[in-house]
Amino acid sequence: MQEFLQLVVSGIATGGIFASLALALVLIYNAMGLVNFAQGEMAMLATFVAYSLVNRGMSFWIAFPVTLVLAFGGGIVIQRVVIKPAERAPVLTLVIITLGLATLVNGLAGFIWGYVPRSFPSPFSPDSVDLAGVFISYRDLGVIAVSGLVLLCVYLLLQHTTVGLTLRAAAHHPEASRLLGVQVSWMLALGWGLASAVGAVSGMMVAPILLLEPNMMQTIIIYAFAAAVLGGIESPLGAVVGGLIVGVTVNLAGSYIPGVGGDLQLAVGLGIIVAVLILRPNGLFGRAAVRRV
Repeated sequence: MQEFLQLVVSGIATGGIFASLALALVLIYNAMGLVNFAQGEMAMLATFVAYSLVNRGMSFWIAFPVTLVLAFGGGIVIQRVVIKPAERAPVLTLVIITLGLATLVNGLAGFIWGYVPRSFPSPFSPDSVDLAGVFISYRDLGVIAVSGLVLLCVYLLLQHTTVGLTLRAAAHHPEASRLLGVQVSWMLALGWGLASAVGAVSGMMVAPILLLEPNMMQTIIIYAFAAAVLGGIESPLGAVVGGLIVGVTVNLAGSYIPGVGGDLQLAVGLGIIVAVLILRPNGLFGRAAVRRV
């Protein structure tokens, strides 16, 4: 039982990382009806920026918010320079653009930092704490706390601020928002910046667990897709719940299902995507589209 509880807590920590990246995917999808296939690579690039800042002597807890600000600005620049000229193009065109963007960002990171895996410093102690007989690492507790705080901040921004209300209005009712004087294009840019910053959190939290290299997020993005699909691709709450469920499920499957472990855990994430698309295409919190005839 203790081992099971430890796996659940560790899975929640991992799920928090998946939830951050899944939330970034949901923010872009809500803004444009587009799945951003470059989201993982953008998070990876932000993590390399944090790595460079820390290597230059900056404290992690100073580099963390600095990286979020830079990631936010980078997301806005990408939207204005890359996405905006084609924002009225067919969805397939935008998907191809994000795939090309992912390749470009990956190559840029490899050109600047190389493809040799590097250790990323963890801000949390490797020790564990005994909670009612269950040993939980400070790293897992720290990841849960940081991810939870960031997700809470995004929730408060979207639900309890004028900027959040305007952002949601521009995403769901762009034409009506334009008539009310809202600069929809800049609201979309804000959404890209916010998604980029939230995604950067997942990169900085997972980098101490994995080795930092340009391809490190390519597995994580699959789990994030699974989380977003499971929760409902249009639901921020669903992204968080889906991330936690995927994290715990993958962790338990790797320990209790024979033959599932290491790279084979990715099959669990892919299985979740397929199962949800077959059994409940709208996800746990998604709503079926209703059309009047």
